[in-house]
Amino acid sequence: MDFRELSYVMAIAKYRNITKAAESLYLTQPTLSKFLKTLEAEVGQPLFRRLGNKYIPTYAGERYIERSREILQLKKELDQEMGDIISKNEGILKIGFPAMRGTYMLPCTLPIFRSLYPDVRIVIREEMSDVLVQLILEGEIDLAFFNRFETDKNIDYTVMSREELLLVTSKENPISRMGVKMRGCKYPHMDLRLLSDQKVIMQVPGQRTRGIVDQIFKEAGMEPNIILETGNIQAEAELAARDFGVCFITETHLRHITCKDKLSLFSVGKPNTTVDFVAAYRMNSYIPYHAQEYMKIVKDFT
Repeated sequence: MDFRELSYVMAIAKYRNITKAAESLYLTQPTLSKFLKTLEAEVGQPLFRRLGNKYIPTYAGERYIERSREILQLKKELDQEMGDIISKNEGILKIGFPAMRGTYMLPCTLPIFRSLYPDVRIVIREEMSDVLVQLILEGEIDLAFFNRFETDKNIDYTVMSREELLLVTSKENPISRMGVKMRGCKYPHMDLRLLSDQKVIMQVPGQRTRGIVDQIFKEAGMEPNIILETGNIQAEAELAARDFGVCFITETHLRHITCKDKLSLFSVGKPNTTVDFVAAYRMNSYIPYHAQEYMKIVKDFT
């Protein structure tokens, strides 16, 4: 079996429909059906169960698909490495950012990269961090940048910078006068127990900051009074500035928030909470040359 045929199986698994899979591969439906029938005869068992027009992988099919994905990923990495050897000045850079992070980092870093490598095509994906992890594993992007919350299976990291997660309140909120100086804290420290009567604006599940905030509330033995969940960090800050509720935002984001003069910032945790901003990529995989170069630019920026 060649690499092209592996991609046939992956297409059937992706679309779960033989006609749609054939269209994506620019094949006729009978050609793809014949291929699958021949392959299943060779392996001696069905790889897909037919449920009407749906093709659902059997256990054998799931294992076949998993191994096919690994083989195709290795082939992709080999092609990238050979391409890097041939030429360092042409290629494609596929990277991912959470939307807020990309808003201020892309305009500051991509022009520098483009000035160095004008012939490299750039592909950007802006998604929540959990989605970016999946895109890395599927080979859709070379690397992504986000805050590390916990270790993801089959993902490796290079730390770009370390930043503090801060409690953010309106300067008009009475709680803004309850922070205390504490050794080891750059900002006044706020005891989370003082938030028992506060309305809390949270990021949505799937965002790394949300996972970190959930963890520090759990460690404090508290259940926050969540009034709103939003994936829009700028909106969180604007709402906090209007005393709609309190929220949690990392330092780097706050440097790019337009209403920060109306906000009070506090350290939380024991005595504070720091997070690593990382470049994430597939574990034990080859990082393309241009991805390595872009990582250096991001590290300099942060």
